[in-house]
Amino acid sequence: MKDRYRIALCRFASVLRNSRTVFDFDSKLAEVAAIEEQMAAEEFWNNQETAQETVGKLKGLRSVIAPLQEALGSAADLDDLIAFLEEDDSAVDEVTSEVQRLEKVAGELELKALLSGTHDGAGAILSVHARDGGVDANDWAAMLLSMYIAWAEKSDYSVELIERQDNEEAGITSATIAIRGPMAYGYLQGEQGIHRLVRISPFNADGKRQTSFAAVDVSPEIGDAVEVEIDEKDVREDTYRASGAGGQHVNKTDSAVRLTHIPTGKVAQCQSERSQHKNRATAWKMLRAQIARIEEERREEEQAEKYQNKVKQKGFGSQIRNYFLHPDQRVKDARTEHYQGSFSAVMAGDIQGFLDSFLVWRMGQSSENS
Repeated sequence: MKDRYRIALCRFASVLRNSRTVFDFDSKLAEVAAIEEQMAAEEFWNNQETAQETVGKLKGLRSVIAPLQEALGSAADLDDLIAFLEEDDSAVDEVTSEVQRLEKVAGELELKALLSGTHDGAGAILSVHARDGGVDANDWAAMLLSMYIAWAEKSDYSVELIERQDNEEAGITSATIAIRGPMAYGYLQGEQGIHRLVRISPFNADGKRQTSFAAVDVSPEIGDAVEVEIDEKDVREDTYRASGAGGQHVNKTDSAVRLTHIPTGKVAQCQSERSQHKNRATAWKMLRAQIARIEEERREEEQAEKYQNKVKQKGFGSQIRNYFLHPDQRVKDARTEHYQGSFSAVMAGDIQGFLDSFLVWRMGQSSENS
């Protein structure tokens, strides 16, 4: 039995060594120390926007190094416990429990190690658009938006509504939110694509089954320090009168801003602020994020065709997940085949299983094509 414990400890130690390398642990420790010293300066909070960005970066770094620090300490403690067993078997139950806990920790660290992309540690800008299905599609888009907000809240992430276009009858035409927290983009990037719902339509008096589609787009929320080349000559700017809540001022002035990147057709728009200047700044931030996503995908495709079926999987032209309310309630991912038997739980934000399974599936696709 002691040999089994030793083998488990060796495996855990191997995962820790790999994690230290993948997460660049020592460098991140130094970076945390530098940020903490920066935050101690009296003038740190003079610029609130920069300060908040720095605090967010520190939170992201700590979310990576804290579990690894705890795991390193636990590995040392387990080594001592196993050595104690040589003299006294009374700690067998304690060692068994600790081995099981550390095996779970190892799995979590291995999963996090898959989040090593250029922008995986960033926040996410997520947009939902109603597609085919009429009013049902508008309602479905609103349901998806609520699902992602619920997941973010469960994950202790912050959410900011950037833009929302309500449909007159029900639901939304489109909406964009910023989800901020450690690895938000890394986890959510696999949600990009078409989401399909099958149900008995609540908007059809005949009670017929309706298939609705909504498109999800996800881009990393990148800071100004990240260079993204966009020629302003390639961007068309349109201003328009904001709709929805916001007060009389919003509805009476052309405060909303829409930016269109002509070479790619990417569109970024914002109407959440009363100030046209602030909406323009946010729209530019969103556009930079979308272009950064395009550049990231281009690099991935150049690196030995990282994912099989890449062209089919990206953008709005793919059906990545099916949601059923009729004839039974279930949700199944078309790529990973991950299955969730409770539709209501998924709508309440229980989607981490889908996010984790996509990371594993993506690594498998990468291995097959390397």
